[in-house]
Amino acid sequence: TVHRIATNCGKCNGILVSPDQQRLYIVSNDDGWFDGPRLHEGDAAPIPSAHLLQVFDLAADGSISNRRVLINYSEAREPACSGPDGMIADVEGNLYVAERCEHRPGIAVYTPDGEELAFISTGEELPTNVGFGRGEDSNLLYVTAGHSLYRIRMAKNGYQLP
Repeated sequence: TVHRIATNCGKCNGILVSPDQQRLYIVSNDDGWFDGPRLHEGDAAPIPSAHLLQVFDLAADGSISNRRVLINYSEAREPACSGPDGMIADVEGNLYVAERCEHRPGIAVYTPDGEELAFISTGEELPTNVGFGRGEDSNLLYVTAGHSLYRIRMAKNGYQLP
């Protein structure tokens, strides 16, 4: 059965459950345009166009609460930033977010609370997604950007849902 658990999240593009399964992260890349109705009857009023990294507390029954914005790319970045795209986490819960910002394209690494730890540049190519390998290759980070696919050996292993 499909259950809608949140509305008014912008145009969600990436979703991630934390390794401890206590948080649910989403990235929205909302330029204010959508092909069709943005809200259903009874939904909250629309948020303005926003590029956000949001987090919810995740309960054992799959319900969410306590929505908060960790990063508002619309406020924190240059105008030429179309915001976050895909994301993944390492085993410590750090977030690897593909950031499509023309002044600084690449993968930003954040703590679970949104503090930037590191940045991996993709040169001039705007990144679209990230993923970690599995098994013996779980420390390989794969990045799609522009017309390219990159592989980077990391010091930490990536997290995959069990």
